[in-house]
Amino acid sequence: MNERVQSLREESVNAIPRISIERAELVTEAYKKYSRKVSIPVLRALTFMELCENKTICINDGELIVGERGTAPQATPTYPELCCHTLEDFQIMNDRKKISFKVDDEARKVQEEVIIPYWKGKSIRDLIFDQMTEEWVDGYEAGIYTEFMEQRSPGHTVEDGKIYKKGFLEFKKEIEDEIEKLDFIGDPEAYDKQEQLKAMAISCDAIIRFAERHAEKAEEMAMKETDEARKKELEEIAEVCRYVPANKPRSFREALQTYWFVHLSVITELNTWDAFCPGKLDQHLYPFYKKELEAGTLTRDEAKELLECFWVKFNNQPAPPKVGITLEESGTYTDFCNINIGGIEPDGTDGVNDVSYLLLEIIEDMRILQPSTNVQVSRKNPDHFIIKAAEVIREGMGFPSVFNTDAVVEELLRQGKTLEDARCGGTSGCVEVGCFGKEAFILTGYFNLVKVLEITLHNGVDPRTGKKIGIETGDPRKFKSLDELLDAFSKQLHHFVEIKVRGNNVIERIYAKYMPATFMSVIIDDCIKKAKDYNDGGARYNSRYIQAVGIGTITDALSAIQYHVFDKKYLSFEKLMEVLKANFEGYEKERLLFLNKTPKYGNDDDYADDIMFKVFNIAHDEINDRPTVNGGKYRIEMLPTTCHVYFGSVCGATPDGRRAGIPLSEGISPVQGADKNGPTAVIKSASKMDHLRTGGTLLNQKFTPSVVKGEGGLKNIKDLIRAYFKLDGHHIQFNIVNVETLKEAQKNPEKYRNLIVRVAGYSDYFDNLDKSLQDEIIRRTEHKSF
Repeated sequence: MNERVQSLREESVNAIPRISIERAELVTEAYKKYSRKVSIPVLRALTFMELCENKTICINDGELIVGERGTAPQATPTYPELCCHTLEDFQIMNDRKKISFKVDDEARKVQEEVIIPYWKGKSIRDLIFDQMTEEWVDGYEAGIYTEFMEQRSPGHTVEDGKIYKKGFLEFKKEIEDEIEKLDFIGDPEAYDKQEQLKAMAISCDAIIRFAERHAEKAEEMAMKETDEARKKELEEIAEVCRYVPANKPRSFREALQTYWFVHLSVITELNTWDAFCPGKLDQHLYPFYKKELEAGTLTRDEAKELLECFWVKFNNQPAPPKVGITLEESGTYTDFCNINIGGIEPDGTDGVNDVSYLLLEIIEDMRILQPSTNVQVSRKNPDHFIIKAAEVIREGMGFPSVFNTDAVVEELLRQGKTLEDARCGGTSGCVEVGCFGKEAFILTGYFNLVKVLEITLHNGVDPRTGKKIGIETGDPRKFKSLDELLDAFSKQLHHFVEIKVRGNNVIERIYAKYMPATFMSVIIDDCIKKAKDYNDGGARYNSRYIQAVGIGTITDALSAIQYHVFDKKYLSFEKLMEVLKANFEGYEKERLLFLNKTPKYGNDDDYADDIMFKVFNIAHDEINDRPTVNGGKYRIEMLPTTCHVYFGSVCGATPDGRRAGIPLSEGISPVQGADKNGPTAVIKSASKMDHLRTGGTLLNQKFTPSVVKGEGGLKNIKDLIRAYFKLDGHHIQFNIVNVETLKEAQKNPEKYRNLIVRVAGYSDYFDNLDKSLQDEIIRRTEHKSF
């Protein structure tokens, strides 16, 4: 990093996240001005225009890529049309020790006097909870599932490269051409299509105006600037912003600035669950990079500096504030913008290029939380690429995570995508797959497999509350085999998935009707062609994901039941229920039996792994291929973010020896500490799941730094990745850290402020995590050899 980048990085890292009330004020003013005077799509587009025309323009000292979501780095807007925070919420955000946002008196005053009076009872969150059934609320409050859309909107998607090939004046021309084609005689939907297209056209004007205002600000700053070098830079910023994104970019720098304006527009228009992602950034940028290097208008060092400035911009944008269960399921500032590096080209050839290696260097140099990054590894990619990624991985930041490109393509093909679209796709957020630029692949919430088992064991009753929220599937004390228990579990799961999907379908229609994403619809195929919004099925593909959590915990629990109750008959089912109800108090012998004398998932033991496969199949068959209300399909994923901690807190003791309230297993990783036979046994167990039938799985492994030292250590990482991917594994990621270091960091956090760890599908500062999550990471098996 040069001095400029060091200064920008320091400003970003040291800035204190705070609430910026400006967006909430502007949105409220726009709704007062336009609501009920125009159609809802046009209302949303005019609201976006209001933001682009009036929000504070921030150009930070020394930066080359410009634009902030808030009024300054780490100044975070709120989205009252989605979730109108109470004053109590503001107080909680301000006071909480982890993931806090400072709230000043002015923000509180505006929230109390302007925002709450207008939005109370009108926000999407209010509409959602008003429309949910009693049984949905029961399941939600019990921790059977979560709902992503209660505080954030859909919008989980990725750029495919079209913004580098045409400007927004061209997008607007396409939209106007579609308006001209509308048939108001023969098409009963012509008016609705017209309003959607008009809204998209307004959104094109809005992003162009947003860029122009940055040009005006840069020119104004240049006139006052006394340093000639900075004066010239500001003039260049103005020139870039006047040209893009109205027009397609001509240079490497214009390409970066184009993407950044698009990114800000997506996350300013709506608070998407996972931030918009650049997709295959190395492949998008390489033509600009190669052309300019050959022409002598750009050096490698200049490109690196621009990319490092670009990196800082992501880190300036913390995920907007969450409260309640939404914070529990995703307790992080990270906004899950995930950059794909490597993989394959659209024609199936090796996609690694010089920019790929440049991006890996930047990850290593910058050492900041955002953006998230991953390497896409195909059999077409050279081993040297994986070795270079492994060099970064062993730095201990958890970056980059690693994905099996060939498996990802196969997963997308199985979902009915074309080969070309599948090859142009990849992964985003944590681990989820989609066709970049062509798909709305939206996460709808987490699903607690272990809680469903607990309710099955209590014949439909939640033992935590004593409330009957499930169906009667039989007294477990009368079950004669594991198959009978699994049959009861399957029926219970069906009951709760039905409730969850019914709720999802209502929520989707609420968003389609009241909260169209008119800007994002411009850049996702085939929204313009269909004249249909992104939130209303306008994308070419529309997948909805339900994320199953706790596969390791439920597998080991069922393994314990089969082994100790049905096979060895060490105790009766009645005795087992007595032990669990007591949370093992007075039953330490039984707890140790479950912990130490039970076949466990993660050890390449078919006794346990076969149970895992049965549970996976039950969950997969229950969720996969269910139709959505917009013509898409439901898919299953296996990832938790931080929800395995929350889900564990609502579950009582389990037959694997886990006490009540302890976090569940994370992703498809084994139960923390249960894998005793080394990392290769873990990947062999994990590979027995059919990853190709999912939309993503997440596997974490933890190694001591000594294991990955030297050339031999790098080769071991590379060989482990290659081996797992030959077994069709979807994803793997690594924590390279000593457990002693983690324990010391927990005791003396002030000495370890910069310690970054891999949590689930993201990395975070260890000090940002609450104690239960820190403890969970500490308990994960620490592999000391391959």
